[in-house]
Amino acid sequence: MTATERAAARVPDRPSLDGLAEKWTRRWAELGTYTFDRRKNRSEVFAIDTPPLTVSGSVHIGHAFSYTHTDIVARFQRMQGKEVFYPVGWDDNGLPTERRVQNYFGVRCDPTLPYVAGYRPPQQPVEEQQAVSRRNFIELCERLTADDELVYEETWRRLGLSVDWSARYTTVGTSAQVASQRAFLRNLRRGEAYQAEAPSLWDISFGTAVAQAELEDRERPGAYHRLLFRAATATVDPDDDEPTGEPLYVETTRPELLPACVALVFHPDDDRYRHLAGTTAVTPLFGVEVPIRPHRLADPEKGTGLAMICTFGDLTDVIWWRELDLPIRSVIGRNGRIRHDVPAGLESAEAGFRYAQLAGLTVAAARRRIVKLLRESGELVGEPRAITHPVKFYEYGEAPLEIVTARQWYLRNGGRDLPLRERLLERGRELRWVPEFMRHRYEHWVNGLTGDWLVSRQRFFGVPIPVWYQVRDDGTLDHDALILPSEAELPVDPQSQPPSGYSEQQRGRPGGFAADPDVFDTWATSSLTPQIAGGWERDDDLFDRVFPMDLRPQAHEIIRTWLFSTTVRSQLEHDTLPWRTAVISGWILDPDRKKMSKSKGRAVGPDELLDRYGPDAVRYWAACGRPGADFTLDENLMRVGRRLATKVLNASRFVLGLGSADALHAPVTEPLDRAMLSELRGVIAAATAAFQAFDHTAALEAAERFFWAFCDDYLELVKSRAYGERGDAAAASARSALGWALSAQLRLLAPVVPFVTDEVWSWWRYGSIHRATWPTAHELTPLVGDEPGLRLATVGEALRQIRKAKSQRKVSMRTDVSLAEVSAPAALVEEIRLASDDLRAAGHLDKLEFHPEAATELVVACTF
Repeated sequence: MTATERAAARVPDRPSLDGLAEKWTRRWAELGTYTFDRRKNRSEVFAIDTPPLTVSGSVHIGHAFSYTHTDIVARFQRMQGKEVFYPVGWDDNGLPTERRVQNYFGVRCDPTLPYVAGYRPPQQPVEEQQAVSRRNFIELCERLTADDELVYEETWRRLGLSVDWSARYTTVGTSAQVASQRAFLRNLRRGEAYQAEAPSLWDISFGTAVAQAELEDRERPGAYHRLLFRAATATVDPDDDEPTGEPLYVETTRPELLPACVALVFHPDDDRYRHLAGTTAVTPLFGVEVPIRPHRLADPEKGTGLAMICTFGDLTDVIWWRELDLPIRSVIGRNGRIRHDVPAGLESAEAGFRYAQLAGLTVAAARRRIVKLLRESGELVGEPRAITHPVKFYEYGEAPLEIVTARQWYLRNGGRDLPLRERLLERGRELRWVPEFMRHRYEHWVNGLTGDWLVSRQRFFGVPIPVWYQVRDDGTLDHDALILPSEAELPVDPQSQPPSGYSEQQRGRPGGFAADPDVFDTWATSSLTPQIAGGWERDDDLFDRVFPMDLRPQAHEIIRTWLFSTTVRSQLEHDTLPWRTAVISGWILDPDRKKMSKSKGRAVGPDELLDRYGPDAVRYWAACGRPGADFTLDENLMRVGRRLATKVLNASRFVLGLGSADALHAPVTEPLDRAMLSELRGVIAAATAAFQAFDHTAALEAAERFFWAFCDDYLELVKSRAYGERGDAAAASARSALGWALSAQLRLLAPVVPFVTDEVWSWWRYGSIHRATWPTAHELTPLVGDEPGLRLATVGEALRQIRKAKSQRKVSMRTDVSLAEVSAPAALVEEIRLASDDLRAAGHLDKLEFHPEAATELVVACTF
């Protein structure tokens, strides 16, 4: 069967986009079109570190936007001859998943409860959540995420993502746990991981520590309170024989932290306070003597220029505490209330009495109480001054963060290690950034780090920290006596299994062991996605073929978390970048130019848009957004994308109906045919260069612009000749050019609109277009020969003016024109003369006359 006969049998009479997504999704799966062929060596592989999508609700349209960009890259590289390693991952552990499980099932985790076999959650969640054991809670997390992943997978398949579904992974699965625990144990052995009792950012609502990278500022109302301190050095008031200290005024938004005050600080260049350096002051209400010290971070323009250092009110307090070697006087507990035990330094009866009035109160209630006490003592100067100011929140939290002292695990990240910081900055310069300016966000983050990476979390559904501790004879834990598993034992869950050499009966007993109760921060696992997906020390053959990977695609807001943390882990473990290129996507904005966000209730899911316009149209919209640029959700662009896909069907049906499938061997002799192919050759070069630069938008623009000119101008101009009205040789030239052009254009559009292009390809070719060879300018060069001296656009403009004249006369496009007069500069006239026969046939012209240099631009006058 010839290609033409095959096309005649396969081309539908009325081609439609309906059903194409289902048809090709199924066929690609059956044929394994996107399955990674691991027989290829590293130079033949293009490996993608796919972002594992957070499974905690519904897919966001922003996900469809950025993941389509990655898929376009994968499809292009595959057609370039690369074997693409394109895994799919689900990020299913962490706080968002736990919160979803709590709300969905109406339960909360209480690790003190025993496991209940066959537990069933409430049929209808109630306001008072039901307490369940840790193991039961984890089972519910696993159950719900498995269901969510199926929904996500269905959307991803509908969108046409060419991932290898056999290479899927989850960030809480066995492979992820092994990789995460192995990397941590090696960090620990090398001294890169350590445990410390230190100030930690604490989210009260979730009951866990959070990392610096997970913070966000939110504007909240507050108030400045001016407090009266006294210099401890006595002076004599001339009107009073009683000695008194110099009054010192401090403005603060956190008066409830007054009992935690350990020093006052001013800028070294502030002449108002320079004489106080090295002296002490007495705190209001509590009468505690604290040092007065200079420090560069004190802002002379903020408040009175004199600030109180409390342990701890904010991250600047932590810096001051560390650099000035101050004591800890902690007053806020993990429950967000003022602790009952009186902190060191408040031993006097008066201080203890004042503190007792605050103990047990929430932060807000303690603030109200202490303001009342200060007002009564006369040490509140004036009334609080209302302000609005940025307050630190955990990105998923609902209450302001506190800083509490807790034992946590840390990983060195350059925050307190300058040589490591410089090495990580150097890695950032080695990385290819698309767009390049995103590198500055990385550098800004690295240079602004104030501490190491806190990787432990006080949660339940995550990768357990693989550590046990020896229990002393008195029943206390020896945190310096670690019991570690061997790598061969991984994964381990210290809370449900004893360490090697111990029995479960020794848990918590003198001479026995106790488990570390924490899990890893989700980023501590996600930072190892190249290793998890690539089979690090699980499948050495695969890892050697894909690592370091070629591409990290991701959003710009997680440069500080995912990109940076992955760079850290790769540097520590492999002394290399984990990938060669990072392509950064922007946000999706609503019509008001605000970021679409699930947490802010402004999100739109892709499913309804896929239902309405089809996947090729949604992908077309996504492809119109460039890397690094925010982009508006615009359904008009989806309508354009659907119109494009429909035109591909109809134009292809017309071309193949002429017998072009079997005419590719015929010589291209006509000037117009050669002109069209010459322009297409330039389009191929431009689109290829754009794709290689990860600029899919420019590639689409070039291909689409030519496609519409091809349909609107060229097809109309050569239609009659292709039907054979000017003889066999002229017809063969047209059909050959049409066939070559269709083949190249389908391949140019395939990365963006994969369903419709594979459908048309199947009408006349074997195999999938997505495994076909990418078009090259070289393949058209033998057909074009020398420059044809003619541009398609020139003849196309003449045809448009003839059509316009007919439209103005309100007559059919098939109406004959008795005379068409072309007035134009001589060069344009000569171009049109080369295609005059095609123009005469397309315009139904009885007579065509030329008037060189009769006009400064092309003008066609028609006489009917």
